[in-house]
Amino acid sequence: MLQGAFCAPVASNAATAATVGKIRGVRDPIYHLYLQANPKNASIPVLGPESAADEFTIGGTIQSKKTSAFLNIQTASTSYKPLVWGKTGETTAWGLEGDTIITVQSSSYGRQLNWLVCKSTENGYYDLFLQTGSDVPSGKTCSNYQTIHLPCLC
Repeated sequence: MLQGAFCAPVASNAATAATVGKIRGVRDPIYHLYLQANPKNASIPVLGPESAADEFTIGGTIQSKKTSAFLNIQTASTSYKPLVWGKTGETTAWGLEGDTIITVQSSSYGRQLNWLVCKSTENGYYDLFLQTGSDVPSGKTCSNYQTIHLPCLC
């Protein structure tokens, strides 16, 4: 058996050191779609093709290396929370658990690792929401309880 060929999740403290990498989905319908800005509206985070993938610095905030925009969680009464790219890092709840993107336990969201993805109006893209419960928007094609990850941190 090869040593080091597999990785296991390891809890990390978001405050330790920033990590840089692409962020991607790992199951259908977002398997190997990557976090980026919507090509028609740069303030909307989507998962899309690797050819347009961005790299991010993760350490309390998530910041685009390409645009310097920050991934922020918007307030909503539903359990799925819209995300937006902003000029400042208003959301400081982001962390890593192994290679999985989460909100940390000490944040107002608690430890969350589930995401809701819905087909975007742009073909081949999915809108991304932080999921804190089980609500889904009516009239949209969505997949609940997805996770998003960095490439393996082995």
